[in-house]
Amino acid sequence: MHRVKLDDVDRQILAILQENGRITNVELAKRVGISAPPCLRRVRALEKEGFIEGYSATLNAKSLGFEVTVFAMVGLHSQAEADLQAFESLVAQWPIVRECHMLNGEIDFILKCVANDLSEFQSFLTERLTPAENVASVKTSLTIRTSKQQPGVPVELLRDENR
Repeated sequence: MHRVKLDDVDRQILAILQENGRITNVELAKRVGISAPPCLRRVRALEKEGFIEGYSATLNAKSLGFEVTVFAMVGLHSQAEADLQAFESLVAQWPIVRECHMLNGEIDFILKCVANDLSEFQSFLTERLTPAENVASVKTSLTIRTSKQQPGVPVELLRDENR
């Protein structure tokens, strides 16, 4: 298991930034109990080390007109690395696909798709996904409701060698 070398202040910084990426450095420093200049240095170091990949806003899909979320389980004819990469490259071009995960087991990929309505998703399914090269099967599940949607990682479960 990969052990991460972060102290308690680093973990607090990560947890707070994951919850609110727009927090000011002054407020962040106050919340973790250090002054602003070393706080900023720590944030920059966490970014440089790749622990922080970027910052984004969480958008409300329904208020923007995206009423449908569907998970599509995709099986491929071939799982040769070149074919997997070709499928991933194709998926990267489809804005309707918000997440793509390669899986171990009966299904090769699971795609999280967001569409304005069921008709828009069905068009994507029949015109793009199902006829795509190397696609053997597609099974879909329409989301009824979302009871938890928490991006990121459980910072509170981070372990390191110093603990």
